[in-house]
Amino acid sequence: MGFYGHSYRDVMNNLTKDNKQQTYSSWQFRPAEWRVVLVLGDFIVALIALFIGLYFWGIGDIWFGFSAQFLKVRVPEWFYAMPLVWILLLLELYDVHRLGDWQATVKGIGVATLIGFGLYLVIFFSVTNAPRSMLPRRGVAGFVISASLLSLLWRYLFYYFLTTRQFLLRRAVIVGAGRTGKVLLRVLTTVKPSPFIIIGFVDDDNDKVGKNIDGYSVLGDSSQLLAIIQEHQVTDLLVAILGEIGGTMFQSLLDAQERGVDVTNMTTVYQELLNRVPIEYLDANWLLRSFAEEAHKSIFYRMAKRVLDVAGGMVGVTFLAVIFIPIALAILLETGLPIFYIQTRLGRGGKPYRMIKFRTMRQDAEADGKPKWAEENDERVTRLGRFLRKTHLDEIPQFVNVLLGDMSLVGPRAERPELVESLQKTIPFYRARLLVKPGITGWAQLNYGYVATVKDTMVKLEYDLYYIKHRSLLMDILIILRTPWTVFGFRGR
Repeated sequence: MGFYGHSYRDVMNNLTKDNKQQTYSSWQFRPAEWRVVLVLGDFIVALIALFIGLYFWGIGDIWFGFSAQFLKVRVPEWFYAMPLVWILLLLELYDVHRLGDWQATVKGIGVATLIGFGLYLVIFFSVTNAPRSMLPRRGVAGFVISASLLSLLWRYLFYYFLTTRQFLLRRAVIVGAGRTGKVLLRVLTTVKPSPFIIIGFVDDDNDKVGKNIDGYSVLGDSSQLLAIIQEHQVTDLLVAILGEIGGTMFQSLLDAQERGVDVTNMTTVYQELLNRVPIEYLDANWLLRSFAEEAHKSIFYRMAKRVLDVAGGMVGVTFLAVIFIPIALAILLETGLPIFYIQTRLGRGGKPYRMIKFRTMRQDAEADGKPKWAEENDERVTRLGRFLRKTHLDEIPQFVNVLLGDMSLVGPRAERPELVESLQKTIPFYRARLLVKPGITGWAQLNYGYVATVKDTMVKLEYDLYYIKHRSLLMDILIILRTPWTVFGFRGR
């Protein structure tokens, strides 16, 4: 048994409750706090770009020039909201761990720029009765171009300081050098830029003390923990022990927490860094506590989500009416009938329903009747079907399912009963994704896309369970706002 019979769960609950009493204050930010810094920086950049856009517009005005009178008479109110619009266009880039991929950052800002110009052109040519002074080309161009360039500069500086100024980073020791500790180390070292400087391990197994694990030393046991913290100026203890914690280790963790060191369990760190849950390192009690209890969201959330679904469903069905004839004719000309692909999928609670999509595969795609994974460059997909999948236009008919209540705008991807029956035998907690309605878009779809293997499915399930645990109306709206990136980025398969 653990200290006074405490299990790992009891230990971490006590530490969390006591965390309010800590006296230590470190100004090194955690990953979520770095995201706030990133958003604030982007907003300041957008405000500067707003001024540049106004100035560029104003100097060309033959009546007022760039003056107070120009700002009062010429500039419409909506123009001052452009910094907020720019922040929304950058939503896909607010994962601080993607900053290490400069190519992705450049691409993301480039896509945001194209979307910004595209939205303006749609409005410019759609609103025919508005005076052109209300839709200033010079002002919009000045803002978008300067916002793009300044955002690139700001993000380069942000990444540079995170990776070259180590005093900005928190210093962590992993408690537990077993299998779970190694997994946590791999996560910490693969995330770029890393939010922690890893000092090493602490473990009460004498056979491990002094050994090197994947390039990091086991510095000592629990009796030496406070000395290690003092010597290496440790700010965080990351507990990677999923079993019971011994009495000495328990007391050392409490003593460290009382001195202001943050004590965090492995599952929390994993979720914070990867935005998914570690299903291979969870037990049934954790699932029951985190999902079954939290699955019963407030009636206000459920009502608001349904209102959002109906509103989005009506918009989607309207768009379906616009694109139906050209897509239907294209399908008929290429491969003939049927236009739609209707298939049984499992909804909330495992209830089957009939999902509707535009057909993108040959009629004999599953001639043997056995379900198959969708693969990269799948030979069963038609030429038109490949385009529909890349742009996700094949999924537009699913808005009918949303209006009928079978699906939601946001949720896990709907799966076939045969695949669910097969996957739940090999993947732990797989049926937990049926706690909520499937969605047209979702957290896993945005972060991982399509899967073709059981291993990929496990990773995607981790994203699905993260969404189920943390879902809220704000999270749903943010997912919907991020979804256009999958369309403009042609990330469908």
